[in-house]
Amino acid sequence: MSQAQVRAATASDVAEITRIQRETWRLAYAEFLGEQALAALDAPETEQHWAAAVEHPGTTVLVAVEGEFTVGYCVAGQAPHDEVESAAGELPEDADRVGLIATLLVEPRWGRRGHGGRLIGYAARALREAGAGRGIAWVAQSDAASLGFYKRAGWHPDGTVRTLDTGEKTIRELRLTGPLDLELTA
Repeated sequence: MSQAQVRAATASDVAEITRIQRETWRLAYAEFLGEQALAALDAPETEQHWAAAVEHPGTTVLVAVEGEFTVGYCVAGQAPHDEVESAAGELPEDADRVGLIATLLVEPRWGRRGHGGRLIGYAARALREAGAGRGIAWVAQSDAASLGFYKRAGWHPDGTVRTLDTGEKTIRELRLTGPLDLELTA
């Protein structure tokens, strides 16, 4: 059996992170995003964006690896105030101590092998070490798999929603919040 691990991403991981995003979005999110958003993933700027994220101070980019294969990734860091504020624009008292899981993707063919749990666990630890007391993530309301994953981690919708426009479709996202002392359950 292959060894599974999570480690910090490096510049040499950028091409694989980009590939995983492309393939996973096309497989799992095509109906939500539309053709324009998916086509944009082929632009050279996508890889440049990931290179900048890996090098950005204060951002944790992790990759999940099984054997020789990179199978998923997670991006986490301090939550910007506009991600934490209420629908009325008010900041909670702990706004400066909220971490953001900006994205967490595991290629569907590598799913159900614990990679997502390891990624969120390592990301939560990095956020705690950076001073965060709780975390947030935005998840498409129609993405039952991701909503179920975060629910098993103890994260739940906090009542805040937003709508993203992909250029041809809109996506309603729920803000989830939860503890960073994670204990995933089956």
